[in-house]
Amino acid sequence: MTNTQVEEPVPHAILRNDYATQWMGINVVEVREGHAVITMELRPEMLNGFGIGHGGMIFALADTAFALSCNPVEGSDESITVASGADINFLRPAIPGRTLTATGQRVSQQGRSGIYDITVTQESSDGSTEVVAEFRGRSRTVPKPR
Repeated sequence: MTNTQVEEPVPHAILRNDYATQWMGINVVEVREGHAVITMELRPEMLNGFGIGHGGMIFALADTAFALSCNPVEGSDESITVASGADINFLRPAIPGRTLTATGQRVSQQGRSGIYDITVTQESSDGSTEVVAEFRGRSRTVPKPR
């Protein structure tokens, strides 16, 4: 009897070689065309000098939900959809040890350009959900680099 490792299917084509997402420990909860829900535990190496979630880590989580929302789950041989710009508003501190959830949703798609809203939340100490950040991403579909 041999011990073979079974490879789990990747929930989205762009995650196959996404080492940043792997390092961040991002888990895909749900993904479909125009929508994604992902989570990430806020670890000590993700904190800033004030002991709260580093804005870059929160942005990266939201950016990942954005990428998953605006690219086909199975991938494309012809094109990729990338960010043409993004804005984020930080609304409250992200607390160490908590799980952050980023929910991305397509707002509009016109030809090769799209707009996506991503909300980043965390569970509060009383069990309610609080919004940490709101991210708006602008996408552009371009030919796949060769």
